[in-house]
Amino acid sequence: MGGDNAPHCVVAGAKDALSELPFIERLYLTGDETTVKAEMDRQGFSHAKVEIVHAPETVEMHEEAVKSVRRKKKSSISIAVDLVKNGDCEAVVSAGNTGAAVASTTIKLRTLPGVERAGIASALPNEYGPCNIIDAGANVDAKPSHLLQYAIMGSVYAEHVQGKENPVVGLMSVGEEDSKGNSFTKEVFELLKNSPLNFKGNVEGHDLFESPVDVVVCDGFIGNVVLKSCEATAKVVFKWLKQELTISPFRQMGALMAKGAFVATLERGNYENYGGSPLLGVNGTCIIAHGSSSPLAIKNAIRVAAESVRHEVNPHIEEKIQKYGLIG
Repeated sequence: MGGDNAPHCVVAGAKDALSELPFIERLYLTGDETTVKAEMDRQGFSHAKVEIVHAPETVEMHEEAVKSVRRKKKSSISIAVDLVKNGDCEAVVSAGNTGAAVASTTIKLRTLPGVERAGIASALPNEYGPCNIIDAGANVDAKPSHLLQYAIMGSVYAEHVQGKENPVVGLMSVGEEDSKGNSFTKEVFELLKNSPLNFKGNVEGHDLFESPVDVVVCDGFIGNVVLKSCEATAKVVFKWLKQELTISPFRQMGALMAKGAFVATLERGNYENYGGSPLLGVNGTCIIAHGSSSPLAIKNAIRVAAESVRHEVNPHIEEKIQKYGLIG
C-alpha cells in the first residue's frame, strides 16, 4: 500500500516480476485485501505464485517512523516484515514511508552480528558502472565506525550483486586531499585507510558520476541530501532542455534528429532501471523503492531483492565483518 501510485503500480510491478523472473518461488502482497484484489482483477492479474496477506492499516508518508511501527502493528509494512521474521519469505520490498521501512526491519529483524547501524545503498549512474552511495538516509547521526561498516557492506554488495571485482571505496568530503574534511570525516578516513578495503581516499560530488569509484560512504544526512539534489538536478535539466528545444521549428527539427541520443541519455540515469535501494546490515533482505516508483521500478526492486538473496549478500557481509576483526 506504500508509494505515490499504490496499489496500481505495485500490483502491476508484481505482475511483471512474476512474468519475467521465473526464479521467484512465491510473492506476497500485503495490504487491504479488498483493495488489492480489486486492483488485481482490474489488471487481469492471477498467478499461482502470488498471495494476498491482509493488512488493514497503512503508514502514511508524513507519519513518524518509530511511532508508526509501534502504533500500527497491522500496517502493510509491518506485516510484510513479519513474513520475513517468521521465515515465510526471504525479502521485503517497499515504496512507502522510508523511515517506517527502516524502523520496522531494524526493530523486528535486528542487525547482522558486528553491524551497529543499517545503511541504505543507492546506486547512481557512473561512467564506470553504478556507484553506490551509502548511507542514503537510514541513519542521519552516524559514528565513524558506522561508516567503516557501510564501506564493508557496500563493497560486498558491489562485488556479489553488481559483479565488481575488488570494489573501489571513496569517502565523501569537501576535497580530495587527505587533509580535507572535518574531524568526523578525518576519523573515518583513518579507519578506511587502515582497513583491507580498496580505499581510494576522499571524493567529491563529481566523482559520483565520472570517477572509477564503486562505493561512496557518508552519513545518512549528507547522503540523502546528495541523492535528492542529484535527482532534482536531473529532472530540472531535462525540463529546461525540453523547453528550449520546443521554442522554434528549427530547434524542434534538431531535437527530432537527436531524439535517440536524448532517449539513451535519459535511460542511463533512469532510477527505474535500478529498481530500489538495499537496506544493508539488517538480518534479512529489505529493498526500499522510490516513492514515485512505476511498475518497471517495482519489478526491478523485486529483482534486486531476489538477486540479493540468491547471491547471499548477508552471509558474505557477516564473513567480511568477521574477517576484518569487527566481531570475534
